[in-house]
Amino acid sequence: MKQPRKSRTVRSSGRLGVQLGLFSEVYYDIETQKSADEVGGWGNVQLMRVSVAVTYAEQDGFRHWAEGDIPEMIRYLGTFERVISFNGDRFDAIVLSAYGDVSAVTARSMDLLTDLKAKLGHRLTLDSLAKATLNVGKTADGLQALRWWKEGKVEEIARYCQADVQVLVDLVAFARANGYVQYEDKFTGVRRIPVNW
Repeated sequence: MKQPRKSRTVRSSGRLGVQLGLFSEVYYDIETQKSADEVGGWGNVQLMRVSVAVTYAEQDGFRHWAEGDIPEMIRYLGTFERVISFNGDRFDAIVLSAYGDVSAVTARSMDLLTDLKAKLGHRLTLDSLAKATLNVGKTADGLQALRWWKEGKVEEIARYCQADVQVLVDLVAFARANGYVQYEDKFTGVRRIPVNW
């Protein structure tokens, strides 16, 4: 796994300062303040509110975004040609939609989970992919991040969220180098999935 790059917390400045290359892409993940139970179920994802978001782009490294900066983050994501996430189409982008228009984000989306589910007919977890493909596991989970939020441990959430984004970066790099990713099937063991990311 690549070593995490230095991160920085972003404060709203009104300027994006993004320089686009020939083909630009950004990775992102969010953590929320509330669970599905706290907002009346999974049909109300847009009410969960962002606790911390993390992005990674080659030219900018890791960036941490506080809730007040999410409108700027949405604009930032929309400046890239490809926006890479894991379950971003059905979760992250919906949560972000409470803060602004995410149409530019969703139009450029490359959701790894959406692609894998279309190939397999079922969902996978990021943890199962990370363990089988990269031999690393996630450092926590969304329920732990919710507990940290209630305890005021925002830096813990940011570290966890950044680690998930690093897994995304490493999974895509592995897939591009090898043409596949792997997951653990409970019946047949480790299985390869051909991908073209």
